[in-house]
Amino acid sequence: MHQLTVSTRDVAESNKYSFQVSILSAMELTWNLCEILFIEAASAGPLLILLLDWVRLHVCEVDSLAQEVLESQTPTQHDRFWDAITGCVLQGRMDEARQLLSKETSSNVNSRSMCRILDDLLKKMPMLSSSTAQTLTEFELKWQHWREECTHHLQCGTFSSSQDMESICKILLGDEETLLERRELMTTWYHYLVSHLLFTHPTVKPTELHSYAQSSLNIFLSGESTAEPLDNILLAAFELDIHQVIKEFSIVSSNWWFVAHLTDLLDHCQLFQSHSLYFGSNMREFLLLEYASGLFSHHSLWQLGVSYFDYCPEQGRAYLELHIERIPLTTEKKALKVLQICEKRQMTEQVRSICKTLAMKALRNGRLGSALSWSIRAKDAAFATLISDRFLNDYCERGKFSDLDLLDNLGPTMLLSDRLTFLGKYREFHRMYNEQQFTEAAGLLLSLLTANIAPSFFRLTLLLDALPLLEQNEVIFSSKQTYALMKCLEDRMTVKQELTQEPTSQELNMENTKVEMLRLALARNLARAIVKEAMLKA
Repeated sequence: MHQLTVSTRDVAESNKYSFQVSILSAMELTWNLCEILFIEAASAGPLLILLLDWVRLHVCEVDSLAQEVLESQTPTQHDRFWDAITGCVLQGRMDEARQLLSKETSSNVNSRSMCRILDDLLKKMPMLSSSTAQTLTEFELKWQHWREECTHHLQCGTFSSSQDMESICKILLGDEETLLERRELMTTWYHYLVSHLLFTHPTVKPTELHSYAQSSLNIFLSGESTAEPLDNILLAAFELDIHQVIKEFSIVSSNWWFVAHLTDLLDHCQLFQSHSLYFGSNMREFLLLEYASGLFSHHSLWQLGVSYFDYCPEQGRAYLELHIERIPLTTEKKALKVLQICEKRQMTEQVRSICKTLAMKALRNGRLGSALSWSIRAKDAAFATLISDRFLNDYCERGKFSDLDLLDNLGPTMLLSDRLTFLGKYREFHRMYNEQQFTEAAGLLLSLLTANIAPSFFRLTLLLDALPLLEQNEVIFSSKQTYALMKCLEDRMTVKQELTQEPTSQELNMENTKVEMLRLALARNLARAIVKEAMLKA
């Protein structure tokens, strides 16, 4: 992102990237400090070592300066040669400072003696390390002895002929005036704080940090400017007030990412157990809920929000149910993702709502198969009935079914509603007829007629489907079945149909013709069936 900031030509874009870089840097700076103060909870001694690592990680100007000096043709003649050495000393990087100093030792005969003495002081400087078993008392004795040696050389004027070496010696003694003179090498007040503690109080305790931090901020700013929001955040951290850190960062941050994740980390370290909010949720869950809610407003990051809600045991599911219903189902692929999430978490009502929405959308677009599939998945009997009627109307108009794969594989789902059952069984009748299973097809057709589950507008069509079976050379319907068909036909004619519009005379004539053909076919079949049954009895 830093490269984007540098390379972009658009001023507005450059400013946007620059702002984002500053926010990310502040997040990393604060996060690392909180790890040291709250998670590591380092004691006196190791605390300063961790703070030095923290400063080295986030104040990188010294690295660039040292590299620039070393890459020059004659490093000792570089304008900022001594700045590079001083910068390394201020960060406690004594080995690197000595490496640079050796360039001066080898190139300048006149200052060789002073360089060796300064090198010896840098080499002897006591540094606490977690790998050694040195006690604080032993360290302080060595520290005091080393300081006395530095003071001796300064008072004797060992470095009087070199202002730069004398300045470094004063820094080793923690001279405040000299430190402030080199403030441009530290750039920030918290660098000044750590450098000042390194040379004046290396065994500082965590509880003492705040007073030193406040003093360093006041001295470094010296009334020339006011504290920035980041300064207040770091001061709160040095005061060991994690709640104030979270509050301050929430004010300046544009989203909840940092505070949510930091609080989650600290909660896992059991630092928030005693802090509950008045509405029943703890701070960790509250911040995670807010962050996850923000993710749901993004067109692609909403899926991450689901995972965050999963880790909120008290109110996460309720929040997820509310937000999942507001996701715009712009594509079927996205809808399937949402459904998978809901089904995995057994969110029955949300699954039903989403499926019904998709069914309505498919129905409006004339995709009956998709609409029926979604209504079945929603287990919505009323809507499945409506779509089944649409299928039957479509069959009446076109003389054939669409989406045969779906209708042929309804299986037990056809039991969702009577109309869907009828649709599935009616399609099964057609399949039997096409496979020339006439006897089975006839039995199923009669069952559909006598069960009274067919819609009234479709009963005549159902009766007319018996015509090809009645006209077969072989008698398919028995006399009893034929009587049943006749009764169904008469019932159909006596019951007044609910028509949306008055039929034309042409439509009435066509229907009457079909009915007469059906009656004639039934009469013929009845005669043939009676003769056949009589012959079988004889």
